[in-house]
Amino acid sequence: MSKELIKKFVDTKVSENGMVETGIEGVQLFKITESIRCAPAIYEPSLTAIVSGSKEAVWNGDKHFYDNSKYICCTMSMPIEAGTPKASSENPLMGVYISINNQLMTELVLEMESAKDVIKMPKRAQHSQGLLTANWDNGLCNELYRLLLLVENPTDLAILSKSRLRELYYAILKGESGYAFKRTFGVGNEIARSIEYLSSNLSDAITIEDMADYIGMSRAVFHRKFKQATNMSPIQFVKSMRLNNAAMKISEGMNVNVAAMEVGYVSSSQFSREFKRMYGASPKQWIQTKRQFENVLQ
Repeated sequence: MSKELIKKFVDTKVSENGMVETGIEGVQLFKITESIRCAPAIYEPSLTAIVSGSKEAVWNGDKHFYDNSKYICCTMSMPIEAGTPKASSENPLMGVYISINNQLMTELVLEMESAKDVIKMPKRAQHSQGLLTANWDNGLCNELYRLLLLVENPTDLAILSKSRLRELYYAILKGESGYAFKRTFGVGNEIARSIEYLSSNLSDAITIEDMADYIGMSRAVFHRKFKQATNMSPIQFVKSMRLNNAAMKISEGMNVNVAAMEVGYVSSSQFSREFKRMYGASPKQWIQTKRQFENVLQ
């Protein structure tokens, strides 16, 4: 029932194509009414609750479609390709995007860890893959709807938003995706910290050894734990992160060579080779095709 109420709420508040701020930290409503082909993106820690339509994401070569049957979680910064190939004015993609406050989530996970004898943690005996889907449950639906209702009253919004956001996080941690967030934000979150270190120093020539040293692991142990957490080798991940960031900069109008340097490439020819290997076209060919596609939609 709450999911349908959330859908009506989003539809009422978002009249045009795009994102709308709610006034709640990290919470935005969105409606996309046009088909968008998959393009490079960097997903930050977040939860996306789709209430209408579907979205496509390409992660490590595999295509995934998400709709209102499950919500999407990203527990750490991830280089992916995402789009809305089926969106239209008749069948818009609508939902709620929640950017995770790292400090709040970490504090709550550690509190739950210390109270694990009295709080039943979700049983999910699989490794977090960084990007995953989980089934809606009543707890998530109810807390998300209660949070959104604050938008209707400025006084309630100012006084209660932090506490209700915390309650929503708590519902997430008790739900099906709780195990993944617990692994990322709880004790032993070294891999997430290594990715944050990479993201903060993307323009530097960060090596796998640098990332392993940063969290105090040997290269061999780091490689094994990193692949468990992300389903990619560290080398694959670093390359994807750099290339996705570069592609995003190029699509915004940045010169190809400048974009390559800003994500840590010294050789423009090496950048072009690796870009073509990942996206099937040179940087210039890729941006030309992207713009042609966008012109067709206009």
